[in-house]
Amino acid sequence: MWRGVCRRHNFVEYAVPTLQPTELFVEKSGPEIVGQLFNFADKGGREVTLPPEATPYVAHMVGAKASALKRPLRWFSIPQCFRYERPQKGRGREFYQLNADIFDEAGITAEVEILALTIDIFRSFGLTKDDFAVRISDRTLWLEYLAATGMTAEQSMNVLQIVDKWEKEEPAEIKKKLEAIKTGSFEKIGAMINIKSIDALEKILSEMNAEKLLERLNEWKALIADLNAMGLKDFVQVDLGIVRGLAYYTGFVFEVFEKNGGRALAGGGRYDNLIEKVGGPKMAAFGMGLGDITLLNLLTEKKLLPNLTTSCDFYIAYMGDAARAKALEILPQLRDAGFSVEISLKSLNFGKHLKAADKAGARVAIIIGDDELNKGIAKLKSLSSGKETEAPLEKLVEYLRSAE
Repeated sequence: MWRGVCRRHNFVEYAVPTLQPTELFVEKSGPEIVGQLFNFADKGGREVTLPPEATPYVAHMVGAKASALKRPLRWFSIPQCFRYERPQKGRGREFYQLNADIFDEAGITAEVEILALTIDIFRSFGLTKDDFAVRISDRTLWLEYLAATGMTAEQSMNVLQIVDKWEKEEPAEIKKKLEAIKTGSFEKIGAMINIKSIDALEKILSEMNAEKLLERLNEWKALIADLNAMGLKDFVQVDLGIVRGLAYYTGFVFEVFEKNGGRALAGGGRYDNLIEKVGGPKMAAFGMGLGDITLLNLLTEKKLLPNLTTSCDFYIAYMGDAARAKALEILPQLRDAGFSVEISLKSLNFGKHLKAADKAGARVAIIIGDDELNKGIAKLKSLSSGKETEAPLEKLVEYLRSAE
């Protein structure tokens, strides 16, 4: 499902190696990340890691090949990822994650496209605006706002760390932390966090009368206008309480939350400095990540999990040695024609053949016995309705194609 939606949005798939240099993740997130990795020294003494995500690898790859790549790039991957942490509901040590990124697109086109892709992925499973919401925030806006109130860059980054945990801590504890770094008032920062609409954002920023803030407000208006034009208004919310903990984010950020229950389901944002940081050229980037475990839990609870039982188009039921030889002759012809076909190479009676066909999830049983061989036909039995028809054996592929 993930792959199909990404391809509909014209994203190109790339592969992620299972073993990567540990330094890739240290470059991106700092030495403290090592405690969350499955890392070890290989036989050559090199420090390697089972990857917890795809972003460091793709950033290195894009940076190294930048001059040879036709840009902007729209890439996605679905790697197997690993994290050394205590397994709990919604988080495991081993999981699959969808990553989608747009590189070398500095305008809000990247934001609009990634957000539309993210919403489409959830909708493709039958989820609606009543099930999830995309909460959008802006680290650039936050930093400009805090600077306009007189804070230094260091103070501003410390405030963002507090904002990132705002919903999880008591007000008294938050006030204590803000006082410790000598920042603006609890009320002033809380007012920004409580903004839930463009109108409310415009009111606060207009009162400050700072040019950079008003310029950023115009980008917000353009982003929301484009999402509204695509019919996605009901899925997105302005929410400046989202800042994403990773320090490499540089602009718009977002997280997808379950409507009832509040679980985080996906997230992403702009990271315009990362490719340069890992040795490549300066290049804009915006991306998202979505793990399989939380999505699986949500779909299970909503009873929207796709039917994953195996199925096939046809099952060939034969009786007798001559019919078996004919069945083996037509089997590759049907498969070459694009049909999924199952057959038992063990001799079975007719009843067991039909049970095997039902177990395989076949739509139709192709029945061949001595009588059918003598007539030059195969019987086609619908396993849902029980209806039987006849088809010419020598032109069976053509007949089945025309019947599709």
